[in-house]
Amino acid sequence: MFDTETGDTPVLIRHRPDLTDNDVTDRGLYLRRREFITGVAGLGLAGLGGMASAAPLAFSKGFSTTEKPTPKDDVTSYNNFYEFGVDKGDPAENAGRLKTRPWTVRVDGACEAPKTFDIDALIKANKLEERIYRLRCVEGWSMVIPWVGFPLKDLIAAVKPTSKAKFVAFETLMRPSEMTGQKWDVLQWPYREGLRIDEAVHPLTLIAVGLYGETLPNQNGAPLRLVVPWKYGFKSIKSIIRISLVERQPPTAWNLSAPREYGFYSNVNPAVDHPRWSQATERRIGEFRRRDTLAFNGYGEWVADLYRGMDLKKFY
Repeated sequence: MFDTETGDTPVLIRHRPDLTDNDVTDRGLYLRRREFITGVAGLGLAGLGGMASAAPLAFSKGFSTTEKPTPKDDVTSYNNFYEFGVDKGDPAENAGRLKTRPWTVRVDGACEAPKTFDIDALIKANKLEERIYRLRCVEGWSMVIPWVGFPLKDLIAAVKPTSKAKFVAFETLMRPSEMTGQKWDVLQWPYREGLRIDEAVHPLTLIAVGLYGETLPNQNGAPLRLVVPWKYGFKSIKSIIRISLVERQPPTAWNLSAPREYGFYSNVNPAVDHPRWSQATERRIGEFRRRDTLAFNGYGEWVADLYRGMDLKKFY
Protein backbone atom coordinates (compact mmCIF):
# COMPACT_ATOMS: atom_id res chain seq x y z
CA MET A 1 0.00 0.00 0.00
CA PHE A 2 1.04 3.65 -0.51
CA ASP A 3 2.21 4.96 2.88
CA THR A 4 0.64 8.43 3.19
CA GLU A 5 2.67 9.16 6.33
CA THR A 6 6.16 8.31 5.10
CA GLY A 7 5.56 8.84 1.38
CA ASP A 8 7.25 5.53 0.54
CA THR A 9 6.78 4.77 -3.15
CA PRO A 10 5.34 1.45 -4.33
CA VAL A 11 6.47 -0.22 -7.54
CA LEU A 12 3.86 -1.36 -10.03
CA ILE A 13 3.89 -4.82 -11.57
CA ARG A 14 4.30 -5.16 -15.34
CA HIS A 15 1.17 -6.47 -17.10
CA ARG A 16 1.22 -8.52 -20.29
CA PRO A 17 0.10 -6.82 -23.53
CA ASP A 18 -2.96 -7.87 -25.50
CA LEU A 19 -3.78 -7.07 -29.15
CA THR A 20 -5.19 -3.66 -30.24
CA ASP A 21 -7.82 -2.17 -32.53
CA ASN A 22 -8.23 1.13 -34.25
CA ASP A 23 -9.34 3.98 -32.06
CA VAL A 24 -13.01 4.93 -32.33
CA THR A 25 -13.97 8.61 -32.51
CA ASP A 26 -17.36 9.82 -31.35
CA ARG A 27 -19.56 9.78 -34.48
CA GLY A 28 -21.16 13.15 -33.77
CA LEU A 29 -17.82 14.86 -33.40
CA TYR A 30 -16.48 13.08 -36.48
CA LEU A 31 -19.37 14.33 -38.57
CA ARG A 32 -18.77 17.87 -37.31
CA ARG A 33 -15.02 17.89 -37.88
CA ARG A 34 -15.19 19.39 -41.36
CA GLU A 35 -17.54 22.11 -40.12
CA PHE A 36 -15.02 22.88 -37.40
CA ILE A 37 -11.99 22.83 -39.73
CA THR A 38 -13.78 24.88 -42.39
CA GLY A 39 -14.75 27.50 -39.83
CA VAL A 40 -11.27 27.74 -38.42
CA ALA A 41 -9.75 27.95 -41.89
CA GLY A 42 -12.19 30.73 -42.72
CA LEU A 43 -10.85 32.68 -39.78
CA GLY A 44 -7.34 32.24 -41.09
CA LEU A 45 -6.37 30.14 -38.09
CA ALA A 46 -5.79 26.69 -39.56
CA GLY A 47 -2.37 25.24 -40.17
CA LEU A 48 -0.60 27.15 -37.43
CA GLY A 49 1.76 24.40 -36.37
CA GLY A 50 4.05 23.96 -33.49
CA MET A 51 4.29 23.75 -29.75
CA ALA A 52 5.80 26.05 -27.17
CA SER A 53 9.55 25.62 -26.88
CA ALA A 54 10.41 23.05 -24.21
CA ALA A 55 12.84 23.65 -21.35
CA PRO A 56 14.46 20.99 -19.13
CA LEU A 57 13.16 20.55 -15.58
CA ALA A 58 15.03 19.51 -12.44
CA PHE A 59 13.27 16.60 -10.74
CA SER A 60 13.73 13.46 -8.69
CA LYS A 61 12.37 10.01 -9.51
CA GLY A 62 9.04 9.09 -7.96
CA PHE A 63 6.20 6.61 -8.48
CA SER A 64 6.86 4.45 -11.51
CA THR A 65 5.99 1.37 -13.51
CA THR A 66 8.08 -1.17 -15.37
CA GLU A 67 5.92 -0.71 -18.47
CA LYS A 68 7.58 0.88 -21.48
CA PRO A 69 6.70 4.58 -21.86
CA THR A 70 4.83 5.62 -24.98
CA PRO A 71 7.16 7.39 -27.46
CA LYS A 72 7.28 11.13 -26.91
CA ASP A 73 6.24 11.82 -30.51
CA ASP A 74 2.99 9.92 -29.92
CA VAL A 75 2.36 11.56 -26.54
CA THR A 76 2.70 15.02 -28.09
CA SER A 77 0.87 14.40 -31.37
CA TYR A 78 -2.12 12.22 -30.41
CA ASN A 79 -4.25 14.30 -28.04
CA ASN A 80 -7.75 15.19 -26.99
CA PHE A 81 -7.81 18.92 -26.23
CA TYR A 82 -10.99 20.27 -27.80
CA GLU A 83 -10.00 23.86 -27.11
CA PHE A 84 -7.76 23.41 -30.16
CA GLY A 85 -9.91 21.09 -32.29
CA VAL A 86 -11.75 17.78 -32.19
CA ASP A 87 -9.33 15.63 -34.20
CA LYS A 88 -6.37 13.96 -32.49
CA GLY A 89 -3.78 15.93 -34.47
CA ASP A 90 -5.46 19.32 -34.04
CA PRO A 91 -3.92 20.24 -30.66
CA ALA A 92 -0.34 19.79 -31.92
CA GLU A 93 -1.26 21.72 -35.05
CA ASN A 94 -3.12 24.60 -33.41
CA ALA A 95 -1.86 25.01 -29.83
CA GLY A 96 1.31 26.86 -30.73
CA ARG A 97 -0.45 30.22 -30.50
CA LEU A 98 -1.33 29.76 -26.79
CA LYS A 99 0.70 32.12 -24.59
CA THR A 100 1.61 30.39 -21.34
CA ARG A 101 3.61 33.27 -19.81
CA PRO A 102 2.66 35.17 -17.80
CA TRP A 103 0.33 32.63 -16.14
CA THR A 104 -1.27 32.45 -12.74
CA VAL A 105 -3.52 29.94 -11.01
CA ARG A 106 -5.97 31.06 -8.34
CA VAL A 107 -6.64 28.66 -5.44
CA ASP A 108 -9.61 29.80 -3.36
CA GLY A 109 -12.95 28.86 -1.85
CA ALA A 110 -13.32 27.05 1.47
CA CYS A 111 -9.85 27.84 2.77
CA GLU A 112 -8.17 30.21 5.22
CA ALA A 113 -5.44 31.48 2.91
CA PRO A 114 -6.63 31.82 -0.70
CA LYS A 115 -3.82 32.78 -3.03
CA THR A 116 -2.92 33.47 -6.64
CA PHE A 117 0.23 31.60 -7.65
CA ASP A 118 2.57 32.59 -10.46
CA ILE A 119 3.40 29.49 -12.47
CA ASP A 120 7.19 29.93 -12.37
CA ALA A 121 7.19 30.66 -8.64
CA LEU A 122 4.96 27.63 -8.10
CA ILE A 123 7.34 25.36 -10.00
CA LYS A 124 10.32 26.76 -8.11
CA ALA A 125 8.63 26.36 -4.71
CA ASN A 126 7.71 22.69 -5.15
CA LYS A 127 9.94 19.64 -5.29
CA LEU A 128 9.26 18.13 -8.70
CA GLU A 129 9.08 14.39 -9.26
CA GLU A 130 8.89 12.23 -12.33
CA ARG A 131 5.83 9.97 -12.09
CA ILE A 132 5.41 7.34 -14.80
CA TYR A 133 1.67 6.69 -14.99
CA ARG A 134 -0.67 4.84 -17.31
CA LEU A 135 -3.20 7.10 -19.05
CA ARG A 136 -6.48 5.49 -20.14
CA CYS A 137 -8.89 7.33 -22.45
CA VAL A 138 -12.60 6.55 -22.30
CA GLU A 139 -12.42 6.04 -26.08
CA GLY A 140 -10.50 2.81 -25.48
CA TRP A 141 -6.86 3.78 -26.06
CA SER A 142 -4.05 4.19 -23.55
CA MET A 143 -0.49 5.43 -23.07
CA VAL A 144 2.28 5.28 -20.48
CA ILE A 145 3.60 8.78 -19.78
CA PRO A 146 6.53 10.04 -17.68
CA TRP A 147 5.01 13.18 -16.13
CA VAL A 148 6.95 15.71 -14.09
CA GLY A 149 5.05 17.51 -11.35
CA PHE A 150 4.13 17.70 -7.69
CA PRO A 151 1.25 16.32 -5.57
CA LEU A 152 -1.94 18.37 -5.69
CA LYS A 153 -2.25 17.82 -1.94
CA ASP A 154 0.72 20.13 -1.38
CA LEU A 155 -0.97 22.98 -3.23
CA ILE A 156 -4.22 22.43 -1.34
CA ALA A 157 -2.39 22.34 2.00
CA ALA A 158 -0.78 25.70 1.21
CA VAL A 159 -4.16 27.48 1.28
CA LYS A 160 -5.32 25.78 4.53
CA PRO A 161 -8.67 24.19 3.60
CA THR A 162 -11.55 24.41 6.05
CA SER A 163 -14.00 21.68 7.05
CA LYS A 164 -16.38 22.92 4.33
CA ALA A 165 -13.99 21.78 1.60
CA LYS A 166 -15.74 18.61 0.41
CA PHE A 167 -14.89 18.87 -3.30
CA VAL A 168 -12.34 20.56 -5.53
CA ALA A 169 -13.41 22.40 -8.71
CA PHE A 170 -11.03 23.12 -11.58
CA GLU A 171 -11.32 25.56 -14.48
CA THR A 172 -9.40 25.87 -17.76
CA LEU A 173 -8.34 29.12 -19.38
CA MET A 174 -10.99 30.79 -21.55
CA ARG A 175 -9.22 32.60 -24.40
CA PRO A 176 -10.89 31.96 -27.77
CA SER A 177 -8.41 34.20 -29.59
CA GLU A 178 -5.73 31.58 -28.88
CA MET A 179 -7.78 28.49 -27.99
CA THR A 180 -9.71 28.62 -31.22
CA GLY A 181 -11.84 25.56 -30.49
CA GLN A 182 -13.68 27.63 -27.89
CA LYS A 183 -15.34 29.49 -30.76
CA TRP A 184 -17.45 26.37 -31.32
CA ASP A 185 -20.10 24.86 -29.05
CA VAL A 186 -18.57 21.39 -28.85
CA LEU A 187 -18.67 21.75 -25.03
CA GLN A 188 -19.79 24.37 -22.53
CA TRP A 189 -16.72 26.56 -22.15
CA PRO A 190 -14.60 27.07 -20.17
CA TYR A 191 -13.76 23.42 -19.50
CA ARG A 192 -14.48 22.45 -15.90
CA GLU A 193 -13.67 19.38 -13.84
CA GLY A 194 -13.93 18.26 -10.24
CA LEU A 195 -12.80 15.76 -7.64
CA ARG A 196 -13.92 14.78 -4.20
CA ILE A 197 -11.52 16.23 -1.63
CA ASP A 198 -10.14 12.83 -0.61
CA GLU A 199 -9.39 12.08 -4.27
CA ALA A 200 -7.69 15.44 -4.68
CA VAL A 201 -5.37 14.99 -1.69
CA HIS A 202 -4.52 11.37 -2.50
CA PRO A 203 -0.75 10.99 -2.95
CA LEU A 204 -1.14 9.75 -6.54
CA THR A 205 -3.00 12.87 -7.72
CA LEU A 206 -0.52 15.07 -9.54
CA ILE A 207 -0.22 18.60 -10.85
CA ALA A 208 1.93 18.05 -13.94
CA VAL A 209 4.14 20.82 -15.30
CA GLY A 210 6.18 18.65 -17.65
CA LEU A 211 6.64 15.35 -19.42
CA TYR A 212 9.70 13.49 -20.61
CA GLY A 213 11.82 15.74 -18.38
CA GLU A 214 10.78 18.98 -20.08
CA THR A 215 8.08 21.60 -19.65
CA LEU A 216 4.64 20.60 -20.91
CA PRO A 217 3.95 21.20 -24.58
CA ASN A 218 0.86 23.35 -25.15
CA GLN A 219 -1.08 20.45 -26.65
CA ASN A 220 -0.55 18.40 -23.48
CA GLY A 221 -1.99 21.06 -21.16
CA ALA A 222 0.69 23.69 -20.61
CA PRO A 223 1.62 25.18 -18.32
CA LEU A 224 -0.04 22.95 -15.72
CA ARG A 225 -2.59 20.17 -15.80
CA LEU A 226 -4.15 17.65 -13.49
CA VAL A 227 -3.24 13.95 -13.69
CA VAL A 228 -5.47 11.44 -11.87
CA PRO A 229 -4.13 8.09 -13.11
CA TRP A 230 -6.99 5.85 -11.97
CA LYS A 231 -9.63 7.90 -13.82
CA TYR A 232 -10.35 8.31 -17.52
CA GLY A 233 -8.18 10.93 -19.17
CA PHE A 234 -10.84 13.60 -19.61
CA LYS A 235 -10.83 14.08 -15.82
CA SER A 236 -7.24 15.34 -16.06
CA ILE A 237 -8.09 18.95 -16.91
CA LYS A 238 -5.51 21.01 -18.82
CA SER A 239 -4.24 24.61 -18.78
CA ILE A 240 -5.69 25.28 -15.34
CA ILE A 241 -6.27 28.85 -14.15
CA ARG A 242 -8.43 28.26 -11.07
CA ILE A 243 -8.81 25.63 -8.35
CA SER A 244 -11.64 26.14 -5.86
CA LEU A 245 -12.40 24.23 -2.67
CA VAL A 246 -16.18 23.89 -2.49
CA GLU A 247 -18.86 22.31 -0.35
CA ARG A 248 -21.02 20.83 -3.13
CA GLN A 249 -20.18 18.59 -6.07
CA PRO A 250 -19.13 20.92 -8.90
CA PRO A 251 -20.38 20.73 -12.49
CA THR A 252 -17.99 19.12 -14.99
CA ALA A 253 -17.71 19.69 -18.74
CA TRP A 254 -18.50 16.26 -20.12
CA ASN A 255 -21.16 15.53 -17.52
CA LEU A 256 -22.92 18.77 -18.52
CA SER A 257 -22.67 17.79 -22.17
CA ALA A 258 -23.76 14.12 -21.89
CA PRO A 259 -24.72 13.13 -18.32
CA ARG A 260 -25.79 9.61 -19.30
CA GLU A 261 -22.35 8.94 -20.76
CA TYR A 262 -19.97 10.78 -18.44
CA GLY A 263 -20.42 10.53 -14.70
CA PHE A 264 -18.71 12.65 -12.07
CA TYR A 265 -16.35 9.91 -10.85
CA SER A 266 -15.26 8.37 -14.17
CA ASN A 267 -13.02 5.75 -12.58
CA VAL A 268 -11.54 3.28 -15.06
CA ASN A 269 -13.84 0.27 -14.77
CA PRO A 270 -13.70 -2.63 -17.28
CA ALA A 271 -17.06 -3.88 -15.96
CA VAL A 272 -18.96 -0.69 -16.84
CA ASP A 273 -19.08 0.16 -20.55
CA HIS A 274 -19.50 3.61 -21.97
CA PRO A 275 -22.65 3.64 -24.16
CA ARG A 276 -20.46 3.83 -27.27
CA TRP A 277 -17.23 2.09 -26.20
CA SER A 278 -16.55 -1.15 -24.41
CA GLN A 279 -14.20 -0.60 -21.47
CA ALA A 280 -13.19 -4.26 -21.13
CA THR A 281 -10.10 -3.87 -23.32
CA GLU A 282 -7.91 -1.05 -24.61
CA ARG A 283 -5.47 -0.23 -27.39
CA ARG A 284 -2.04 0.86 -26.15
CA ILE A 285 -0.77 3.46 -28.59
CA GLY A 286 2.15 1.97 -30.54
CA GLU A 287 1.00 -1.64 -30.13
CA PHE A 288 -1.03 -3.89 -32.44
CA ARG A 289 -2.96 -5.98 -29.95
CA ARG A 290 -5.65 -5.08 -27.47
CA ARG A 291 -5.00 -5.70 -23.79
CA ASP A 292 -7.35 -6.21 -20.87
CA THR A 293 -8.28 -3.04 -19.03
CA LEU A 294 -7.41 -3.03 -15.32
CA ALA A 295 -9.83 -1.84 -12.64
CA PHE A 296 -8.87 1.66 -11.55
CA ASN A 297 -6.35 1.53 -14.41
CA GLY A 298 -4.21 -0.80 -12.30
CA TYR A 299 -4.06 1.51 -9.26
CA GLY A 300 -6.75 -0.26 -7.22
CA GLU A 301 -4.28 -1.30 -4.54
CA TRP A 302 -3.83 2.36 -3.67
CA VAL A 303 -7.23 3.91 -4.40
CA ALA A 304 -9.98 1.28 -4.12
CA ASP A 305 -10.57 2.10 -0.45
CA LEU A 306 -11.74 5.57 -1.48
CA TYR A 307 -14.85 3.93 -2.92
CA ARG A 308 -15.54 1.25 -0.34
CA GLY A 309 -19.28 0.56 -0.16
CA MET A 310 -20.11 2.62 -3.27
CA ASP A 311 -22.06 1.20 -6.19
CA LEU A 312 -19.58 1.88 -8.99
CA LYS A 313 -22.20 1.26 -11.67
CA LYS A 314 -24.41 3.96 -10.18
CA PHE A 315 -21.51 6.29 -9.40
CA TYR A 316 -19.78 5.85 -12.74
